[in-house]
Amino acid sequence: MDWSDVRIFLAVARSGTLGGAARSLQTSHPTVGRRLRALEQAMGHTLFQRTADGFVLTDEGHGIVALAEQMEEGALAMERRLAGQERNLEGSLRISTTDWFGAYVLPPILADFANAYPNVDVEILTGTRRFSLAQREADVAFRTVPFETADVVQRRLFRLEYGVYIAEEAPDPKYGDGTGFRLITPSKRHFPDIAWLVESFPNAKPVLQSNNRNVQGRMCRQGVGIAVLPRVVGNQISGIRRLELPTPPPARDIWMGYHRDLRGLQRLRAFIATLSDHLANEAARGAAQK
Repeated sequence: MDWSDVRIFLAVARSGTLGGAARSLQTSHPTVGRRLRALEQAMGHTLFQRTADGFVLTDEGHGIVALAEQMEEGALAMERRLAGQERNLEGSLRISTTDWFGAYVLPPILADFANAYPNVDVEILTGTRRFSLAQREADVAFRTVPFETADVVQRRLFRLEYGVYIAEEAPDPKYGDGTGFRLITPSKRHFPDIAWLVESFPNAKPVLQSNNRNVQGRMCRQGVGIAVLPRVVGNQISGIRRLELPTPPPARDIWMGYHRDLRGLQRLRAFIATLSDHLANEAARGAAQK
């Protein structure tokens, strides 16, 4: 059995469509369909029912999913172990992070890294989706919560401070009230800083929701409303100012993680060293300013 065909089987099972499987595997729609038919013919069983809503696993397909996943984990483990032994400072490095971290924190770090290691191709994967480190969808990830799996080597990088921002020309809202003002919030309000914002300005009306911190900052600059932003974001957006309030929004930790099998990957180690130097310099500058 060809492992690449098993990968296609799993991708179709997870996405439910040939197009979704093709996108996840970065191949073509016809290739996925052709390889899936070849796998079914080789096994002598129909693994999917073709329906108007997509591909649905048959009983035979359900019966081999767990076995296929075991094959996948074994193949991925081999790939990670071999990658972890690479000593050349060249190749690709995939970084998973949020949109604002990729836009406002990583650029100076990546500029230094690119100058020092020009043969490493860096790919930044941003958004709300958490790319899998085990499946090597990403080599290293940055998050605002600790990683939960035991196979991830993680490190707390720094404490992320938040601030409340309004347009430069706007008057100050009254803390504890907010009457006459509007709030800019993420689509999901379970974040500690957003809950704090709503409680601190209870009479302000939520007017715009976006899961992108950069969009929140730009809308704040247009005078749409009050936004709570990571200071590293808000302080870099012209046309807005941070309010001095009796109580600041709650801070959060930034975590970095990578799969333990990649501990020896030299381009990853070089990136982490560049990151550590940058953070140390930032901390030294902050201490000198106090």
